[in-house]
Amino acid sequence: MDDVTKQRIVRDIKENKVLLYMKGTPEDPQCGFSAQAVNILRTYPAPLKTFNVFDDEKIREGVKEFSGWPKIPQLFVDGKFIGGCDAIVELHSNGELAKVLGKKNN
Repeated sequence: MDDVTKQRIVRDIKENKVLLYMKGTPEDPQCGFSAQAVNILRTYPAPLKTFNVFDDEKIREGVKEFSGWPKIPQLFVDGKFIGGCDAIVELHSNGELAKVLGKKNN
């Protein structure tokens, strides 16, 4: 990943409390996992920012390298990588996602 792409990912993650890199948009998700992630995250009052990885191939590949996770969607909260769709589903099911999303910025 080039430095410009990495700097953009770092900036976007820092500037947005809850950021979901996804395929498509919340209104028009382009994969079932992205749709499922958005549907779960919409049930919480935390402000959700999304990025459509189809808009920028460098970001699409760069975020995978940045997080060390090979799939999209990817959720970042308070600057930290939380996981993909499976992690979102699991955290939502066991009640932990509310705690993760409720954390204050440090």
